[in-house]
Amino acid sequence: MSSVLRDTPFSILDRSRTREGGDGPRALRDTVAIAREAEALGFHRFWVSEHHGVPGVAGSAPTVLAAAVAAATSRIRVGTGGVMLPNHRPLVVAEQFGVLESLFPGRIDMGLGRSVGFTDAVRRALGHGKEAAGAFGEQVAELLGWFTGGQTAHPGVHAWPAEGLRPAPFLLATGSGADLAAELGLPLVIGGIRGEDAMLRSVDRYRAAFRPSPWAAAPYVVLSGTVAVAPSPQEARRMLLPEAWSTVYSRTHGVFPPLMPAEAVEAMTMTSAERARFDAALAGQLHGVPEAVAAELAGLLGRSGADEFLVTTSTYDRRRLLESHRLLAGLLS
Repeated sequence: MSSVLRDTPFSILDRSRTREGGDGPRALRDTVAIAREAEALGFHRFWVSEHHGVPGVAGSAPTVLAAAVAAATSRIRVGTGGVMLPNHRPLVVAEQFGVLESLFPGRIDMGLGRSVGFTDAVRRALGHGKEAAGAFGEQVAELLGWFTGGQTAHPGVHAWPAEGLRPAPFLLATGSGADLAAELGLPLVIGGIRGEDAMLRSVDRYRAAFRPSPWAAAPYVVLSGTVAVAPSPQEARRMLLPEAWSTVYSRTHGVFPPLMPAEAVEAMTMTSAERARFDAALAGQLHGVPEAVAAELAGLLGRSGADEFLVTTSTYDRRRLLESHRLLAGLLS
């Protein structure tokens, strides 16, 4: 087996996707169960995400869910991928992560993103428009300052119990995110499969411009992407169909529907526009039998020099998802 796989930490992001016939509470309980499995398999981190007003995603309160995951596990690092900072006041985010780091010291990751609500209606409900993302850099700097005691926007105010604590921050790269991560001296999380050339350019730029900080002495790159491993190529590809169709549906209806069984997606009659979007959603996903996936991952990690890989796979069949995680873990030992 490739030494690059053995030497690279692998982690999991679970979006708490709902499935047809299920509901949000079931999806959240599944996330906690998957986290326990991920810890048993030796994965490095387990992250949860933030979505608002999306029927197919139950994970709307990532710091709350991260607390449940951390309480149900004992060793694996736990965090967010990520908290969408434009939706929140940095002080409140600092307080939340201060509580998490206090309860689970040395295990908490603070992944931060710049996305705003998925639709105009959701953005209005959150009280922020698209322009909120434009202040992301200032928000990140303020947030970090609440932990170091160095924030200057609100003299005389302190974030308790956050001040003096050090949950590990990560910046999710969208647009100029790689440049901001370099400027602030933060680890970078970036999509690593689809659009590889653009990713490699962003990573090179990040490493060249990185400024050491109290949070990271050197650049640290986490590649993220879908990885589906199965006993046959056909089974691996079928794992990807539910999420691909959900993505297509979201582009035309503004919502992510609950994941459908792969058989239901295969039986659908799509319009030509839907089929084109569906094929595009499947492109660049890493899937196959263990040996093929190992070779592709080793090549990707070798070309990028990435320090870690974050698996972001979602599918309808929970049993197949766990089997994929187990097969992947087997490649890493």
